[in-house]
Amino acid sequence: MTTLVLAGHGTRSARGEETLAGLRDLVRGGRRGTRVEQAFLEISSPLLADVLPGLPGPVVVVPLLLAGGYHVHIDLPSVVAEARPDAVVAAPLGPHALLTSVLARRLSAAGLRAADSVILGAAGSSDPAALADVRAAARLLAVRLSRPVTAAFAATGAPSIAEALDRLRSGPAPRIALASYLLAPGFFQDRLEASGADLVAAPLGVDADLAALVWARFDQARLASVASGGVRARLASAAAGADRARPAPPGSERPGPGGVRLAPVVPGGDQARWGSSLSSRTISSATSSRDGRESEPRRIS
Repeated sequence: MTTLVLAGHGTRSARGEETLAGLRDLVRGGRRGTRVEQAFLEISSPLLADVLPGLPGPVVVVPLLLAGGYHVHIDLPSVVAEARPDAVVAAPLGPHALLTSVLARRLSAAGLRAADSVILGAAGSSDPAALADVRAAARLLAVRLSRPVTAAFAATGAPSIAEALDRLRSGPAPRIALASYLLAPGFFQDRLEASGADLVAAPLGVDADLAALVWARFDQARLASVASGGVRARLASAAAGADRARPAPPGSERPGPGGVRLAPVVPGGDQARWGSSLSSRTISSATSSRDGRESEPRRIS
């Protein structure tokens, strides 16, 4: 039996922790025969590094992260490599059409009107590929809403929320709506709500579509791991007695830090992409220290 581990960043917000616990429970209810655990990279408990070693059988770690960046490409694989190197790390949640559906519902509940301009507000990242993931999510939302959607960032990334608001204030729209590309209440949601937008949607939160997306990422990672294992076994058998092993075919398995297996997104499976590779040149600007500050600009959560 494969265990699903939901890996979040962590938050000092009690409401944020309650929201993530609610999402965990909703995911558990989706497949009662599969064990589901929740853990965090820092701040909140239990820590992922403490949870992984004690889990029996195969493990798939699904990042509760909406885009690529330091935590997806460096932090999370490093923790898994040290604590549970046989585990498979799934792709981050976004961008994806199921997230678009949740965003549209949150905006509708906040009172979105046909003439409103829309900003998709995210935390931000020092990795351009992570910012590109958010912009891809904004394009999906623009198609859903049949109007332009500007991606903007509360911490690192351009334009900032304030810059996007100033730009749209000079346009014809009577109001500006801010969609929250965040999983739960906390530091960055507070920033969005204090931005001065005419209406601010709630974060993605506890939603059946979000739970379904978690399971989709789990299934993609598990099936890709099984398939790549079969490829390796066949190659090993064919190479028995040969002077050297043949290389694995392209597209099998992405090696991560410490040899952690990072499951690729299944081609054509959805509208998501994996952002930058683990060798992203921009990751060098992110430090490996953890100071516990939720305002750290490299986070996408």
